Amino acid sequence: MRFGRYSKAIGVAAVAALALSACASAGGGAESTGEASATGGTISVAEVNAFSSFNSDTAAGNVDVNGKVAYMTRGGFYHIDNELNVVRNEEFGTYEKVSDDPLVVKYTVKEGVTWSDGDPVDAGDLLLNWVAESGYANDAKSNEEGEVTSGTNYFDYAGDTSGLGLTEIPEIGDDGRSITLTYSKPFADWEIAFGGLQDGGIGMPAHVVAEKAGLADEQALIDLINGLKRGDAEKPAKPNAELKAVGDFWNTGFDSKSLPGDTSLYLSSGPFIVDSVTPDQSITLVRNDSYNWGPKPSIDEVTIRFIGAAPDQVQALKNGEVDIIAPQPSADTVELLNAIDGVTVNIDDQLSYDHLDLNYSGVFADADVREAFMKSVPRQAIVDRIVKPIKEDAAPLNSQFFVPAQEAYTPSAEGNGSSAYAEPDIDGAKELLAGKTPEVRIMYNKDNPNRADAFSLIQESAEKAGFKVVDGGLGASDWGAALGKGGYDASIFGWINSGVGVSGVPQIFRTGSGSNYNGFSDPKADALMDELMVTIEPAEQDKLITQIDKIVWDSFYGLPLFQAVGLDAYNSDRVEGVVYQPNQTGVFWNFWDWKVKGE
Repeated sequence: MRFGRYSKAIGVAAVAALALSACASAGGGAESTGEASATGGTISVAEVNAFSSFNSDTAAGNVDVNGKVAYMTRGGFYHIDNELNVVRNEEFGTYEKVSDDPLVVKYTVKEGVTWSDGDPVDAGDLLLNWVAESGYANDAKSNEEGEVTSGTNYFDYAGDTSGLGLTEIPEIGDDGRSITLTYSKPFADWEIAFGGLQDGGIGMPAHVVAEKAGLADEQALIDLINGLKRGDAEKPAKPNAELKAVGDFWNTGFDSKSLPGDTSLYLSSGPFIVDSVTPDQSITLVRNDSYNWGPKPSIDEVTIRFIGAAPDQVQALKNGEVDIIAPQPSADTVELLNAIDGVTVNIDDQLSYDHLDLNYSGVFADADVREAFMKSVPRQAIVDRIVKPIKEDAAPLNSQFFVPAQEAYTPSAEGNGSSAYAEPDIDGAKELLAGKTPEVRIMYNKDNPNRADAFSLIQESAEKAGFKVVDGGLGASDWGAALGKGGYDASIFGWINSGVGVSGVPQIFRTGSGSNYNGFSDPKADALMDELMVTIEPAEQDKLITQIDKIVWDSFYGLPLFQAVGLDAYNSDRVEGVVYQPNQTGVFWNFWDWKVKGE
């Protein structure tokens, strides 16, 4: 996905709306200094999704709230500010372009940076990060449904591997604190290529993964990676048992809805460390006292409460149970918020979109059935109910990659075939079905009222065409992990991005990619994405993405529904430093600037 110059996408549930007519103060604010002195106190935040994994970089763990927890507990080389600038953190470490031809980039962790157990963050951690994100050893071949038919994918990384996949095994230096990457081709997103899905943070601790995978120590893991050969899907090798054990633990070993008894499973290298988790209810983070390599938080504790319904979030804010909320934007919600004294409300466009994806298997293996279902979807009615009352000029989104504010949106939308789905065409759908009555199970987050509304509208309209639509809604902590796992035919959810880079395009749409949940596969699109990743000029990137957009629509992939509107509100009588951010980090982007007044 593109929206701006995005890098990596993350699955979200809190990116839709219901109804609104009034506008509150727009989001904005100055760049964070990160120099606030410690003032203490606790701030509580409401989020729609429930926490489910300490590794937010896997396909199953790639849910917004998991990424926000990672953002607060992982040190990293940079973050994205609310103006969508890349802000480097040289207190953690540095990265520099050593050469343009070939492209060579060196990453160095500053001496003294450690995990919360005292183990240093070092080249072993960077090397593990690299092998997971590059797909270097992968030699799997997938069919059109995205199912592996031969070879092995060792790491279930949710992001795109094609960028770092251009690199060879990194060179370690600086007494084990640096790695140097050499690319075989130019890479458009080199500056934001490394560091997981959440703004440059270094992912899982190598010494823990090594131990849990049965290796002698972190050095054994380093030696294992240094001895790897690049995977070749045309000539898959016998699976590497040691690397498979490493990958298997990286993929699932950090998944948990509760606080593990083993403290090594939730180590921190960032400002906060997880202190407690109440499954499907809340997670509490406390200050990491050893942290001094980046912006230092002013508060001592952050509690995230999982509250799906917007009225419940508003009531929690009114009662003082939470200080910051990001509820479903709606007229009713804003009216309720504006009636509460001492509450500041921020409403603005969000770098995300809601969409309906159709699986390229089961009932939808037949392209005619996919096209018929798309013809039955009432996109305008969905926008009218969910978004238009909040944003009067809201309309169905007619691109999988661009939004109306971008110059490339109109020409792409005019040429991709989206005009055929402006309104339901029930007669056209019936003609394609030719008397068949296919059963379609739709998965979505049933705790998200807007997704439930979208499902109801789709169900009602599609059944007029002859479809039998089955409710496959799952709870807030379960839907993300279920994506791509089967048991459903279509899904309603959202993508939200960081706002920089183009790597989000192949992350979602490349054959076999970790976030390609519905099995879309097209050789021409794959070739265009390969070209995109080595194209530096933005105008040329737009041309390539426009071509991909048309291929996706021609394949009857599913439908973008609308660009989401973001809503944040906070108790400004009690807290300060909260600034709207349109990307996946939301208000958490400058959590180190949050303060409790009077503390």
